[in-house]
Amino acid sequence: MTTATGDVWLPFPADEIDGLPDTFRYRQWDGEDEFPADPAPCVFYVTPYMKSSEVTLRPLAAMPALRIVQTLTAGVDHVLGGLGALRPGVRLCNARGVHDASTAELALTLVLASLRGLPGMVRGQDREEWRGGFYEALADKSVLIVGYGSVGAAVEDRLLAFECGRITRVARSARDSAHGPVYALADLPRLLPDADVVILSTPLTDATRGLAGAGFLGRMKDGALLVNVARGPVVDTKSLLAELESGRLRAALDVTDPEPLPAGHPLWHAPNVLITPHVGGSSTAFEPRAKRLIARQLTRFAAGEPVENTVLVTE
Repeated sequence: MTTATGDVWLPFPADEIDGLPDTFRYRQWDGEDEFPADPAPCVFYVTPYMKSSEVTLRPLAAMPALRIVQTLTAGVDHVLGGLGALRPGVRLCNARGVHDASTAELALTLVLASLRGLPGMVRGQDREEWRGGFYEALADKSVLIVGYGSVGAAVEDRLLAFECGRITRVARSARDSAHGPVYALADLPRLLPDADVVILSTPLTDATRGLAGAGFLGRMKDGALLVNVARGPVVDTKSLLAELESGRLRAALDVTDPEPLPAGHPLWHAPNVLITPHVGGSSTAFEPRAKRLIARQLTRFAAGEPVENTVLVTE
């Protein structure tokens, strides 16, 4: 078996990642203006984290030896536009599993904060107002998870401790899971009216872009909460604004469209919405899990074994 060699570009210093094979030359690059070396010998490119598509894609056209592009995000929509510059046979791998714990924690945080009225309490604290009252619990609520990949499953694992009345799972196609049946996207029209909380954790694809549009939102019950920890364009912002401004729905959004949300955008001041600045994966849980994935992938690659999490292969 031939051992893989060549340059590997990493966003972290190689000496901070345990278990890296010693057959590669490691170059650190996290999106800086200057490249760390000639991109031509690079065979394995781990993309910078939370950088723009323009930055991430910049070296690709100069990497003729490239065999693996490894993102540190679960979604890969930000790199798809640069794959046309690559030769056939290059594998694009995502970071499935790396963000599960962090994103699931934030999803639960958004649900609980919204139901218990924490945004209003924080504003009350700023004004020295005691905002007592009777608030909603997650207990007994019907929760619909739209996007039942590793993040969606991690969300359910954490919901189980909260005595929800019902948890329903939806993915691209129907299947069984350890916790029960997973329904197809086509089943959403009949599932949405029964959900008190709808959590979006689906990847952004042609099938999910604008998924939560006027029809989707219109089928949600009065007073329901929409939580988006997926991608901003999964929700149609104009349709959501109409529902929020009418007071019929509530929302908690870690992602928006557009993003970053510009100053003056009406979503900032819409009623019944809690917004966090796309921090679902950006926690202390990210780096150790990302480094373990990188070491595992490079060990397999060096040994000539199939890498994990292949999303597509260039043609």
